[in-house]
Order: sequence, then C-alpha cells, then structure tokens
Amino acid sequence: MPFDRPTLATLVGRAQADIESRLQGTDAALRRSLAGVLARMDAGLVHGLYGYLDWLALQVMPDTAEQEHLERWASIWGVRRKGASAATGMVTCAGSAGAMLPLGTLFQRADGVQYAATTDVLFGSAAAGVPVRAVVAGSAGNLDPGGALQLVSPVLGVAAQGTTTGLSGGADEESDAAFRTRLLARIGNAPHGGDASDYITWALEVSGVTRAWCNPREMGAGTVTVRFMMDGTYDDGVPTPDDVVRVKAHIDANRPVTAEVFVVAPTPVPLDARVAITPDTPAVRIAVEASWRAAIVRDAVPGGTIHLSRLREAVSIAAGEFDHVLLQPVADVAAAAGSIIVPGTLTWEVA
Repeated sequence: MPFDRPTLATLVGRAQADIESRLQGTDAALRRSLAGVLARMDAGLVHGLYGYLDWLALQVMPDTAEQEHLERWASIWGVRRKGASAATGMVTCAGSAGAMLPLGTLFQRADGVQYAATTDVLFGSAAAGVPVRAVVAGSAGNLDPGGALQLVSPVLGVAAQGTTTGLSGGADEESDAAFRTRLLARIGNAPHGGDASDYITWALEVSGVTRAWCNPREMGAGTVTVRFMMDGTYDDGVPTPDDVVRVKAHIDANRPVTAEVFVVAPTPVPLDARVAITPDTPAVRIAVEASWRAAIVRDAVPGGTIHLSRLREAVSIAAGEFDHVLLQPVADVAAAAGSIIVPGTLTWEVA
C-alpha cells in the first residue's frame, strides 16, 4: 500500500500522546508546558527527517532524480550531459595589404557579446576573412549573415568594423529536462548495432540538437538519412550547414561501416496564423503565442501534418484565454517529404 507522509500536526499529536503515556498526569497539549515544548521539538525533528526521506525517494529513480543524482544515473548508462558550444564563423574585415591581425584579437557585438580570432590573419588585399569563435559558449553567440562586429582594440591597418558571413553552432548547456529525456530513451532503447533508433540517439548526443529522425533506405538500399532540428539555438530550429557537418562527423564516428549515411537539414515550411482572442491583452497574447509555437514544435515531423484541432487546442489552453477564433489556417497543414513545418508569423485580429 502507498505510504502517506504524516503532517507536522499529526507528528505533534503523536509526540504529545507518547509523552503523556509515559508521564502519568502530564498534559503535553499545554503550549507553554515543558512537555508541550518537547513534543513540538521532537515532532519538528521527525518532520524534517520525513522530508529528507521524501526527497531521497525521488533520487533513487532516474525519472525523478535531481541534477546531481540524475547525472550519476546517466553515467551508469553511459549518457553524458551535452555542454554548451561556442558559435564560430568568419568576419570579413577591410585592411591594408601586409597588415596583420593577431590570434586572439577580440571583436564585439553591439550587445557586448565578444568573439576572438582563432588564427593570425595576414591581409594580402583590401579585405580578408577572419575566423572567429565566441568567447562565451551558448546560443547567444549565434549571429545572422551581415551582422556587424567592432574591434575591441584598434589593429594597425585594419578597419575597426567587420561584417560576418554568419556565426553558428552556438548552443546552451543541455537542460535537466532534455537530459532526463535522453537518459530515459537510452534506458528504454538499448543499442542495436546501428538500427534507426541508434542514429537518432547519436544525433541527439550533439550539442544543440533537440529532435532527430531516421529514414532507412530513403536514398536507396544500404542508405540511412538522418534529419535533425536545433530548437532554441535558432528561431526556426533549422540547423546550418556547419551544424550538419558536426552531426555527420559524430554519427560517422559511431555508425556501422557498412552504412551510407546522409545527414541533412529539413526544409522549413513556416506556418502563419491569424487569430482573434478574448480577452485581448498583452499577457494573453504572449501566452497564446508560446503555446502555439510549442504545439508546432511538439507535433512537427519531416513530411508530417499539423492538425487544425491541435492548433485550436494550443490556443485554448494558453493561460488567461477565455475564447478565440482561429481565422488561419482553416484546414490541416501538411509538409512534403523532407520538409518540416515551423512556426511562422502569428497575426492578431480584433475579436
């Protein structure tokens, strides 16, 4: 039968009854009596011990364990938490022929995020590409092509400002929830020497990867096609070519030598929507958009369908929403093979 943790009041009553049973004529229920004080002290101590046992009971199972014990469980199964990765890419700078930009030179974004040159660069013409890496790992280091970076300290013969061709690959450290999900998946799906689930596991081991799918024989006999997403790293979750290279390299290091593996990014298909909500307040709009985006991420798969009923449900369960009218889309939305539906623009209409 299940064990019910006694409340503090129950423990106080038990302590009082225990004292009174051993000291005849003592009324331990009197708050200012010595017996009453001792009863409450004893009950408080025991209540704390029950609390510790309650917490300890959660740590002995991997699906409820907290950070330290979760990592201990994961180490037994050979699962490691994915650390944060730093964004990398190129910065194009104008400069004089013969100018030298040293290794470690710092560039800075307008919001203070810094990047360091990963090699010495000798300018042979009016401009040169400088390979850089974010100083602090994490998704905040990613930057779209055309982004401006400023030299932190002047370099003789080099323009103070450069333009990126895109900085990618930055990902935050894996959260406890995502780490636990991977651990439970590993426990429930033992390695099978290279079956479809193994390829998904290998893809998910790469920093920043949040979803992955495997399609055997898509490119012909003996082939395996892996697609993946990086939700939270990029707005639409679609990986960059550099991310594809990283995942391919990791899979190649683990896969059977007989398989021909293709790792590709799904083609994004933005899903726009128009909705009128009641009450139409900023807080409700934020809640509705978050729920709507989460529903698309949760249900979308390459070549899959987002059902209209699921979108309506996502709007309905948003905190503060009382009523709504979904004006767009008006039917289920399907993606072609190799494509995946991603959140588009949510437009607000007057109810």
